[in-house]
Amino acid sequence: MEDQDGAELCFPQLLNASCRKPKNSQSDVVLMYLLFTISVLTVVLNLLVIISVSHFRQLHTPTNLLILSLAVSDFLCGLLVIPLQAQQLTGCWLLGDLMCSLSVFAGSVISTTTIGDMILISVDRYVAICDPLHYPTRVTVTRVKLWLYVCWTCCFLYSSLIYKDDLAQPGRFMSCYGECLIFVDYTAITVDTVLSFIAPISVIIILYMRVFVTAVSQARAMRFHVGAVTLRPSGAVTTRKSELKAARTLGVVVVVYLICFCPCYCITLIQVSVIIQGRDTFSSLAVTFGVLLMYINTCLNPVIYALFYPWFRKAIRLIFSLQILQPGSRETNML
Repeated sequence: MEDQDGAELCFPQLLNASCRKPKNSQSDVVLMYLLFTISVLTVVLNLLVIISVSHFRQLHTPTNLLILSLAVSDFLCGLLVIPLQAQQLTGCWLLGDLMCSLSVFAGSVISTTTIGDMILISVDRYVAICDPLHYPTRVTVTRVKLWLYVCWTCCFLYSSLIYKDDLAQPGRFMSCYGECLIFVDYTAITVDTVLSFIAPISVIIILYMRVFVTAVSQARAMRFHVGAVTLRPSGAVTTRKSELKAARTLGVVVVVYLICFCPCYCITLIQVSVIIQGRDTFSSLAVTFGVLLMYINTCLNPVIYALFYPWFRKAIRLIFSLQILQPGSRETNML
């Protein structure tokens, strides 16, 4: 149904109370399909990680539990947040004011939990490389489960504090039915950026740099020891490869995370600053690009943290061949 001006309405039965449905451009349609593709990839890849770590008993290690938590948060993002973001591209929010607030709240919980998992993974690797003698006693399965419980709980409470007003009064800023608007003041966004991005990424970079330096030092020490004692040249080649592998893996982890998350947070701050100054000239394309990069990261996390492991490739073969349905498959040797 159309209104008197000929514009199509989001809710024709509400007439003047409904928002007008904008005409979707070709770029919006392409972006919508792209988001759905990312959503499917995110769900499938992270579901493989979840099944692998959960099913095989030998994979129930502290590090793999952290990978499992990261996979769960990314899986939920692909299952819930990304499809809802794609639905907004239609120009009409059809799920109501409460679902609008809940979708933003869920996205906040999932994104902060992902960052929390990244910090815990970096701490785990820091202790394993820099203090290997105490790692088995300091990082246990029980302690990791406790850390993850605290991480998820804190992220839930943190997001509840930020969006408490919108959750209590959903739709309070809507001018018509079919909008999905959430208001967060500039101070709250600035504080959120510091607490949920700048501080965590600083910790991650510091820890990973320390891990990298320690790993290279240990590799050089092992190369010197092997060369001095056994005089076997193959040892130098092996350790040199381990140096390159450590540098490549840590570089991928840090660089990909920065590439995917930095633009989104920077664009958000700039956008809010522009709106506060009374101008509305900030490019929507820049916002879309930043959000898209952040969502792409949910696909890349399983690749970075799991796909490089041989046990994951073996688990994929067992999953697709349905061998995990056989009795006793939980006890399969995966390492």
